Formats: sequence, structure tokens, C-alpha cells
Amino acid sequence: MSWAGRRRFIYLATVILFFVIVIGTPVVYLIISIKPTCFDGKQNQGETAPDKSGPCLVLDERYITPYAVMWARSFEVRDGSYTAVSYISNPNPDAGVRAAQYRFGLYDSQNILVAERVGTTFIMPGGITPVLEASIDTGNREVVHTYLQIIGEALVWESMASPAAKVKISNQRVGDSDVGPRIDARAHNTALDPVRNVSFVAVVFDPAGNAFAASGTALPLIGADTQANIAFTWPTSFVAPIGRIDIIPVLPPTLSEPTAE
Repeated sequence: MSWAGRRRFIYLATVILFFVIVIGTPVVYLIISIKPTCFDGKQNQGETAPDKSGPCLVLDERYITPYAVMWARSFEVRDGSYTAVSYISNPNPDAGVRAAQYRFGLYDSQNILVAERVGTTFIMPGGITPVLEASIDTGNREVVHTYLQIIGEALVWESMASPAAKVKISNQRVGDSDVGPRIDARAHNTALDPVRNVSFVAVVFDPAGNAFAASGTALPLIGADTQANIAFTWPTSFVAPIGRIDIIPVLPPTLSEPTAE
């Protein structure tokens, strides 16, 4: 290589090195200094899958104990009008689902579909989430079997707490209203903050543990460390003696930081 060629090479190499240092160094520093997040599509910072578990609110479903639909039943309230209810059991104390699509299917004695109802519910952490649908028209056809299915996209489990766990039920009393049976109770919000738009589902069981009636009610607000009256009514007499009454508060679960391991 001639002297002129070597000079040109040295000059070009110097220019390239200059740009590598001036431009490349900040870029490399920027890439290195970017902190990992729960939205970077990578498995880092103690996650068990990309952007799941560890410090992330979205949880790795492989480590979630499966939920279960415990049972589903329908009860005729008036001729051709049924109320369907089901219990979803979630054994995970710190994990819940914001939205789960479901389908109630009501069938006759020949397993022919009589009516169906679809909707969306949440799944509360560490307990039972009741799902209730009222005023299901069956066209005067008798319902013998009822099924609840979780449908749609895969459930997204997140690190959650259950505000409903702070609402305690007491003073259950069975009586009569102007039209039929009535159950009264007290709801006590033991939390330090008020809770809003609280739903309640009452399910009545016979002495053998079979559900035979269900109803729902709601309160717009229960103040912090405050009690409120709730009542459930039915238009016709109960078809069996009462063995047990479940009254379950229902509130959307709230996001919470996962427990550090």
C-alpha cells in the first residue's frame, strides 16, 4: 500500500473510531442502563416466565392451583322464570381474575338445552365467588340440570387481594315478607376504608346440603367500620326446610404487590 493509501486508511479509521466512541458509547450505555420492567417481554428480575410473577402483578399460571366450579343449580321463581346460581372455588389466597366470561346452560330431563345466559364475572382470591343470574325465561319448560362453564380467552391471574374478605355477615334471621320468605342479616365492613357497590348473594340449603333457593341484593356504600342491614326476599314459599344459609359478599378483587420470596 502506498503512503497516500495508508494516510487515507488511517484517516478513515480515525473518523470511524470517532463516531463509534461518540455515538456508540451513549447508545450502549443507554441500553445497559435501562431497568427491566414487567412489560419488556423478557424473563428477568426473578420472573418465572416473561413478565410473570416475581415483582410482576401478572402471575405464572403454571404455579396457580386450579379453580373449580363446585356446583350449579337453577330454581324456579315464577312459572317459566328461573334463577341460576353457581359457586366458583379459588384456593389461591393472593391470586384472582379481573374478568372471566361464563355461560349458564339450563337443560331439561332429556338434556335438551332450555335456556342459556352468558356474562362476565371476576374471581375473588382465596374463597368462593358466587355467580347468580335471575329472570331466565324458559318458556314454561322445566329445568332439571344446570351447568356453568368458563368460556372465552384464557384467564389472566394477577396478584390480588379480596376487599370482600373484610365484610363480615352476622345476625341472620328468617322471616316472612308481604309476598313470601325473607332473610335479614347485618353486613359489617371491618376495613379502615369504605366499600362501594357491594353485592350479596344468599343461597339457602336443605338439611342434606342441597341448594334450593338463591337471591341477591346490593348496597351502594358501607362506611369504614360500619354495619348495614341487608335483606333477601322470595315471591313464593320455600320448597324444603332450611338447613343452612350462605350469605356471601361480592366485590371486585384489587391489585396488590406480590409477596416477596
